[in-house]
Amino acid sequence: MNDEYSKRIEVQDLTETPPIEEPARQYFFMAKARQYVQQEQKRLGRPLTAAGITFGCQMNAKDSEKLIGILEQIGFEMIEDESADLVFYNTCTVRDNANQRVYGRLGLIHSMKKKNPHKKVALCGCMMQEPSVIEKIQKSYRFVDLIFGTHNIYKFAELLVTMYSSDSMIIDIWKDTDKIVEDLPAKRKYPFKSGVNIMYGCNNFCSYCIVPYVRGRERSRNPKDIIKEIEQLVSEGVVEVMLLGQNVNSYGKNLDEPMTFAELLKEVEKIEGLERIRFMTSHPKDLSDDLIAVMKHSKKICRHLHLPLQSGSTRILEVMNRRYTKEQYLALAHKIRAEIPDISLTTDIIVGFPGETAQDVDETIAVVKDVAYDNAFTFIYSKRTGTPAAAMPNPTSDEEIKKNFDRLLKVVQETAKSRVGRLTGEVHSALVEELNEQDASLVSGRLSNNTIVHFPGDASLIGKIVNVKLLEAHGFYYIGEISEKSS
Repeated sequence: MNDEYSKRIEVQDLTETPPIEEPARQYFFMAKARQYVQQEQKRLGRPLTAAGITFGCQMNAKDSEKLIGILEQIGFEMIEDESADLVFYNTCTVRDNANQRVYGRLGLIHSMKKKNPHKKVALCGCMMQEPSVIEKIQKSYRFVDLIFGTHNIYKFAELLVTMYSSDSMIIDIWKDTDKIVEDLPAKRKYPFKSGVNIMYGCNNFCSYCIVPYVRGRERSRNPKDIIKEIEQLVSEGVVEVMLLGQNVNSYGKNLDEPMTFAELLKEVEKIEGLERIRFMTSHPKDLSDDLIAVMKHSKKICRHLHLPLQSGSTRILEVMNRRYTKEQYLALAHKIRAEIPDISLTTDIIVGFPGETAQDVDETIAVVKDVAYDNAFTFIYSKRTGTPAAAMPNPTSDEEIKKNFDRLLKVVQETAKSRVGRLTGEVHSALVEELNEQDASLVSGRLSNNTIVHFPGDASLIGKIVNVKLLEAHGFYYIGEISEKSS
């Protein structure tokens, strides 16, 4: 696949006017950028290096794979050191501490740039879609060379050419877009599994969430393009795909020929050679009976569903604009458990939302006990400027919020521990992902229900699906051994 991209770059005639159509236009600019990189390498007498730092969700990780793929195609050697000749930060803005981490990194990178004036620094991703952030960078971090957002990631090669031919900071931020541009180089982190974007943006406007403002309105990809991409990935050795979208359950609503997410899953399942299908994230208000039925009867869809709760209090859910009640959520969770008994349910919960009381947290704890999540990602509310919740008064003290958070966390951990341990002694299939970081005699694999298992093995197993007997449960993971028996 990389050779195919390279050939498309090599045939570009740089004496011609750049094409208007995408992605042809970007291959023209990749050729132009490759020319610049070759000149710089000759001048310096060494390869040019680049590093990419990613903050945030799977969508950001997938975007970074595209950016790295483009950098490699134009001649950069990727390294993990921020002293590289070019470093990009793909930013997240879901919580304030994500922004602060980026500012912290910029402070460190400034001194590197003073020692190496030709070093280039690029910022992209969700945080860059906030006007106040751009103002701050223009004022306090003038050494940044390139800033772009979430809607024009595909224009990276073109933006690099603009950056290298300019002495000033390049800022290219789009407020929104209806464009979807794919078929560009990408460097996957794993050769055996890959994320696949099925849609972009979000229409939900939860009152605490900045995502619809920074990722734009929902745009679904054409199902034929999705299937073609997955078939290509499978031909390259991928056995597991993760279908990605801010709310996969609303996939297909804006297509010329509407298609539901359940229908898309049926088509993906038909792809020969594909072993496992995962997806995230599901919004409870849109999860259909058809989707539950497809998951129930599927041989390939993993037994894991991430179903964000956010709060167990109907009063708080209403102020959050989640558009379901506690009772509706519980009815849905019980239906899923009844139809798919071996499903692993995980969730997201926010503590400290404006106006939340100890009684509201008690209701959330009651839901956690009732649903019995396999894991829950719990967060203390972080005010995001520009969202409706940011203007809401919050009389609860930080001390009280922390106390409520700790109470909830204790129950989450206790419940998850008992849920995860229920499979002890059974044999299950695991996709081997890597050598264990702590013990080189072990490999680490992931069960269909998303639980990690560590067991004796070597690097030859990486990327393979093997049967593992689960011997001991340790909190959120298992110790096991390879088994001859099938699961």
